[in-house]
Amino acid sequence: MKEPGADSLVGLAPVIDARTRLIVLGSFPGVASLKAQQYYGHPRNHFWPILGAIWGIDLAALAYPARLAAILEHGVGLWDVYASCRREGSLDSAIEEPVLNDLASLTLRAPALRAIAHNGGESARAMQHTRALGLPVLRLPSTSPANASWSFERKLEAWRAAIEAHT
Repeated sequence: MKEPGADSLVGLAPVIDARTRLIVLGSFPGVASLKAQQYYGHPRNHFWPILGAIWGIDLAALAYPARLAAILEHGVGLWDVYASCRREGSLDSAIEEPVLNDLASLTLRAPALRAIAHNGGESARAMQHTRALGLPVLRLPSTSPANASWSFERKLEAWRAAIEAHT
């Protein structure tokens, strides 16, 4: 696997355990997420509110460790397709020199894994790698605030269908 360059940004560790049935793969953390060292750390990202609405929990109000515990309890894990990259700002379109995470290891890291969900189009570019694992692979609408063409309600509907079908 290619090593990140000296000026590359490095992503977050996976949030996966033996109960993980659905892994949500983002592209790479944005500036706010990297600064906070938290997945979906931008306050306008819909990820936590969407999962909270599905499960009837105000995930956004919980401390980050409690959010992670809640998703793992519900069989959902988190990771990104890119381990590192160069990028100015937070937009996926600005990603340069991306280095893939070891996606082939997903079934070893999460033996109960039933499906893989890509959060947005940039993540979905790695579908050739995730499909090779022989599991259902979904492309979900990005929860990013940059995905303004999808309303919260429309995102929620798509995400609810995926979560309910695979966890």
